[in-house]
Amino acid sequence: RVVLGTSALDEGFVKRMGWRFGKKIIVGIDAKDGIVRTKGWMQKTNFKAVDFARRLEDTGIGGIIYTDIAKDGMLEGPNITELESMLKVTSLGVIASGGVSALEDITELKALESRGLVGVIIGKALYDGRIDLAEAVRLC
Repeated sequence: RVVLGTSALDEGFVKRMGWRFGKKIIVGIDAKDGIVRTKGWMQKTNFKAVDFARRLEDTGIGGIIYTDIAKDGMLEGPNITELESMLKVTSLGVIASGGVSALEDITELKALESRGLVGVIIGKALYDGRIDLAEAVRLC
């Protein structure tokens, strides 16, 4: 799969990529306080993350990676509230990213699977040894 970030703000580009490559295209939505950030999280946009997700519905892409950048790398747990909001507005599969710090977080995220959560990205917690990968896979 290919993940589009900042370039995904160009709606025509996303549609062309979605029509051409279909489910192989994923859009990364990075947000802080529910607002999309671009250019390596440095530029604040005028788009709410949920509105942006809604706009992606008919583009033919394979899903969304939603990263709450305020949580990313902080090991404070994922932003469940924002993830639930995202899952309410899109039928696209959503991969959660940011804040996962313990197996309990994975269990909590697993409960969102029936609502469209299709994956979890774990970073720092794996590097720090806080989460055992085999155990995380077993939970999923």
